[in-house]
Amino acid sequence: MKDTFYISHGAPTLSIDESLPARHFLQSFQQTVLSEKPKSILIISGHWETSDPTVNAVVGPTETIYDFYGFPDQMYRFKYPAPGAPELANRVKELLTGSGLFKRVDVDKKRGLDHGAWVPLMLMYPEANIPVCQLSIQTDEDATYHYNMGKALAPLKDEGVLIIASGAATHNLRKMDLIGRGIQKWAYEFDNWVKEALLEGRYDDVNDYKKKAPHAKCTLLAPFGILLWLSATLRALGHLQPIREWVEMPRPGVCPTVAISPGHALGP
Repeated sequence: MKDTFYISHGAPTLSIDESLPARHFLQSFQQTVLSEKPKSILIISGHWETSDPTVNAVVGPTETIYDFYGFPDQMYRFKYPAPGAPELANRVKELLTGSGLFKRVDVDKKRGLDHGAWVPLMLMYPEANIPVCQLSIQTDEDATYHYNMGKALAPLKDEGVLIIASGAATHNLRKMDLIGRGIQKWAYEFDNWVKEALLEGRYDDVNDYKKKAPHAKCTLLAPFGILLWLSATLRALGHLQPIREWVEMPRPGVCPTVAISPGHALGP
């Protein structure tokens, strides 16, 4: 698995809204993006925040967490019972602690998958037959911290593990345009800056985005955009090739792009 993917999962309604291009794109993921079946999946969602890195290590089917409120009833009936991946969880812990940068890594043997994980996976791998492990993020830490996390996890790419980060390049709901008048200028300019910096390999600039990126104060990145850095690191390290593809699927308001990968960027 030479590619890692950063995918914007958008609103939970991605699970039911047939009008979203991203939904159809993710449904075609195995046919159009990655035909190789991974041995297991490590997914990092912006919806699981802990003080120290934590992995879930579930034995048997993984529970589906409905961490959203006020949505259509049918969304609370979805199940994504993918098998847990305790061996992968232990390997993640081994890599993080072995790096010397993460003194403590916790293992949660009960936690399921939040909607930032199961919604995109339900569309990408509806069979739910690939073992899945989820890793938390630390919103009190900066971009460089998560960049180093990606660096420590890079060996997984050579072990048949598909690594997916699920978040958004921008996430300021107070500035979101719910009327559908298009992408706001500040969001487009920030998103475009991130895209160009990554395509050009300017990772130091991306790590220092608060000082160098336009409209950085508007983006409210944590916890969602933090995943950009982790994903970008995984993409580059060990195989310092440039990002090969950036797929833009705009949606109104604050999230012009929805994903990047070590070769790709996907999103609504």
